[in-house]
Amino acid sequence: MKVILKQDIKGVGKKDEVINASDGYVRNFLFPKNLAVEANNENMAKLKAKQDSNQYKRDLERENAKQIAKTFETITLKIEVKAGENGKIFGGVSAKEISESLEKQHNLKIDKKKIELKETIKTLGVHIVNVKLYEGIVGKLKVNVVS
Repeated sequence: MKVILKQDIKGVGKKDEVINASDGYVRNFLFPKNLAVEANNENMAKLKAKQDSNQYKRDLERENAKQIAKTFETITLKIEVKAGENGKIFGGVSAKEISESLEKQHNLKIDKKKIELKETIKTLGVHIVNVKLYEGIVGKLKVNVVS
């Protein structure tokens, strides 16, 4: 019998997947525990609509990420810090500071976890920082650290 799974079931399948299971397994386990619904025309149409909606949302997010990546090419983020006489910064510029400065200066809200810094920026000057915006889309942000 063909059924649509409502949840992930280990060894059987993932949520919203159409599987072919034995009648006894479906009637005695999946249906009583509300883990699956029958794959009739109505339920298949609902599943298709849900998948189309999810795909549309992913496409919108991807386009949004591409636009933000293009914006990063045109802007330079300026961060003022205290530094010693040889250009060494007291402390360092972290991903959190970069995220907060982006929101204040350019009204772009980027999660600090998406900003790729191996370690904090500890010298003055222009640094290029990678920002993971979406799966496969990485923006390059210029960060100008001045005292």
